[in-house]
Amino acid sequence: MVANTLLVDAFGRIQEVVHQVLKDLSQEDLAFRPNGTANSIGWLVWHLTRVQDDHIADVAHTKQVWHTGWSQRFALSLGADDTGYGHSSNEVAAVKTSADLLLGYYDAVHTATVNYLQSLKDEDYAKVVDTRWDPPVTLEARLVSVITDDLQHAGQAAYVRGLLSNRK
Repeated sequence: MVANTLLVDAFGRIQEVVHQVLKDLSQEDLAFRPNGTANSIGWLVWHLTRVQDDHIADVAHTKQVWHTGWSQRFALSLGADDTGYGHSSNEVAAVKTSADLLLGYYDAVHTATVNYLQSLKDEDYAKVVDTRWDPPVTLEARLVSVITDDLQHAGQAAYVRGLLSNRK
């Protein structure tokens, strides 16, 4: 189906940016925060992955990838279901990890996302998946929301990487 193909392509483009941004970065690079308080590359990629994982698992009615051992591997001092939404500067600083761990988690979430997208039928996109909003959120709106949020954060991570490159 065309919609599935387009969405898989969109999420694939996010994956390309994430891989480009994280390539050859050290833990110190991942923790770099412009002006000392802005979001780091590591936090941005972790956050976009957590949001994607949370939202896709919710609509797919599956367990988050995060809860299949990834939260233990990251060993962050954050809540088990934390996605980074509304984080303080101290909470952003608490997300310290390696590029390999981030990529492993991101790629596992990407695989789960693609598997879910490939299971959808045209009529699935109009189904309401969240009634807490007015108007209620449909599956198609939720998927587009995840893509736009992920692209914004991936772009921010690429920008911070550029600043990091100029600093060296």
